[in-house]
Amino acid sequence: MICVYLHFSQNTSKQHMYQVDFNKPIHVFFCGIGGISMSGLAEILHSRGFRISGSDMKASELTRHLEEKGITVNIGQKASNITDDIDLFVYTAAIHSDNPEWVTMQSKNIPSLSRAELLGEIMRNFELPIAVSGTHGKTTTTSMISEILMGADLDPTITVGGILKSIEGNIRIGHSDYFVTEACEYTNSFLSFFPKIALILNIEEDHMDFFKDIDDIRNSFSRFAALLPKDGALIINGEIDNIDAICSNLPCKIYTYGPDSRFDYYPSDIVFDDFSRATYTLHSPNGESCVTLGVPGMHNVSNSLAAICCADICNVGREAAIAALKGFNGTDRRFEYKGKIGEVTIIDDYAHHPTEILSTLNAAKKCSYNKLWVVFQPHTYTRTKAFLSQFADALSLADGVILADIYAAREKNTIGITSRDLQDMLIKLGKECYYFPTFDEIENFCLKNCAPGDMLITMGAGDIVKIGESLLGL
Repeated sequence: MICVYLHFSQNTSKQHMYQVDFNKPIHVFFCGIGGISMSGLAEILHSRGFRISGSDMKASELTRHLEEKGITVNIGQKASNITDDIDLFVYTAAIHSDNPEWVTMQSKNIPSLSRAELLGEIMRNFELPIAVSGTHGKTTTTSMISEILMGADLDPTITVGGILKSIEGNIRIGHSDYFVTEACEYTNSFLSFFPKIALILNIEEDHMDFFKDIDDIRNSFSRFAALLPKDGALIINGEIDNIDAICSNLPCKIYTYGPDSRFDYYPSDIVFDDFSRATYTLHSPNGESCVTLGVPGMHNVSNSLAAICCADICNVGREAAIAALKGFNGTDRRFEYKGKIGEVTIIDDYAHHPTEILSTLNAAKKCSYNKLWVVFQPHTYTRTKAFLSQFADALSLADGVILADIYAAREKNTIGITSRDLQDMLIKLGKECYYFPTFDEIENFCLKNCAPGDMLITMGAGDIVKIGESLLGL
């Protein structure tokens, strides 16, 4: 059995220790249980015999899945959900201090942990916890590593920030010492983790509603790398600016990957098929291999290098790793083929940062089509304002751009930014760009203007996927 030690602060100035023993399951309440990560953690504890309940603002496939497992899910967050028999309250960064469940938890003096703190404490109990960080590529690379470990019969426990088709969800309960998770930098969540193997895929400006600037972001990633023990390993993109500031003075082993022979792991002889899937020669300290990927784009060549390096550290045979990567077709909403309508190919992608958009559109340009359309839904007001010109430059790779309203997520529009600002910049760049305030208007436009042989990509981290699904009648 595994024991987890959880720390919390009660409503006093004194710190207390709260111990949760898997031999003595308790009642844990998840505020925001429908989140991709929260639902996974809830399922892990449920599998260990804990009584789990929670709440979310709306029902979803994830909440329905939890209910099928016997977990109580309250739709709507209200004070009455916080009953006296709750032993531990788990919350996300999206919960505000005026949330009625949060207020009631404090008034009842119930121990609390953030989602990241709980995840970190669970990681302590695995011999080989693997944490994948970076501004972009976390979900795909976590999925690649997961597929490799499963293909090698290493039976990992997995929590991933997307729906992985091979496990039919975002969570897998394993019975080995391997634990694989994403490590998000937002609100410094990953600083609560305890990795043995850590990956840093890239470091760029993002989440500027929390971080001050790129130096603040770099500092957080440096602190994350410093969490590694002496017998641990850091796998890092060698092209990250001033990498020595992150890697120097670390006690662990360090492995770099990148586009050429300056790095420990690098590719050569890269060719792409008609669906932008790469075949390349891998060079590494463990020798050369031919690798063929099942997912498109140059960015996934980079992700696969990091995944193979991780596989080598875990002593996975190279043939097993290569076979897993060839069979991996991606997670939901990562250049996901949705179907065809009137010979128009519809793709959906989660890209919501300029660098991600560039990667997706560069991959798309290696595919066959007549005209490339992008329906883009900006994600959060702060991100849209911070990267407005970069968004315009990235989207200009498409032949035609259709903009939806900004998806607010956790924010309110206090800075006066709208999708029309992005439209104006794209038009100034000479791009064909349209804006519509409703999804119905966007769908009607697409039906009238997309022609046979065109490719239509719905893009963004919000609910823009609904447009393609509606067009296809899904």
